[in-house]
Amino acid sequence: MTRSEKAEKIVALLEELYPETPIPLDHSDPFTLLVAVLLSAQTTDKKVNEVTPDLFRRASTPAAMAEMEVDEIRDIIRQIGLAPQKAKNLKKLSGILVEAGGEVPRTFEGLEALPGVGHKTASVVMSQAFGFPAFPVDTHIHRLAARWGLSNGSSVERTERDLKKTFDESLWNKLHLQIIFFGREYCPARFHDLETCPICSWAATKKRKAEEKKANDSTRGRKRRAS
Repeated sequence: MTRSEKAEKIVALLEELYPETPIPLDHSDPFTLLVAVLLSAQTTDKKVNEVTPDLFRRASTPAAMAEMEVDEIRDIIRQIGLAPQKAKNLKKLSGILVEAGGEVPRTFEGLEALPGVGHKTASVVMSQAFGFPAFPVDTHIHRLAARWGLSNGSSVERTERDLKKTFDESLWNKLHLQIIFFGREYCPARFHDLETCPICSWAATKKRKAEEKKANDSTRGRKRRAS
């Protein structure tokens, strides 16, 4: 099966499974989406959605966020990972946005110049807030692209380039969410049986299946010995 044939089959299956792709992070506009995505680094979307209602009640605009003290922001988001640094970044980027007129930048360059905003965060905002074609690569997408033989897994940058070459640009914004949903429901990082997975079972190579089975067996063996 060629990569293009594989991609076509993947798109069809994901469209069948996830015809609707709501954004997992609760937000109401580009600024609250930017905040939520920044907070989601090394934290689950579920946990972010638990803390943002209180945060957005206090500050749903750059001006309101800039007026808050860093300690106030940190106390609200303290349950999520890297809260101290994220609080500082939110305070600082909000001030920058206020000085620039209060609007979230509509370019990758403008977004990535903000404190705490990397390429993945900028890609999510560009695609989901402004409809710009982008293919944000999170841990789910990076892992699945390697399992499915669509990229070699050497880096997220390589994965993004490979996926953009593989899939039509018109699919990127929806497809990246569909892959995330699939990863969470069917394709976990650990103890995943590639032979029974709806996509890995036919998309992954024999070598990849053998490698993951060996790694899983080894991990289970260590756990048994430790117990």
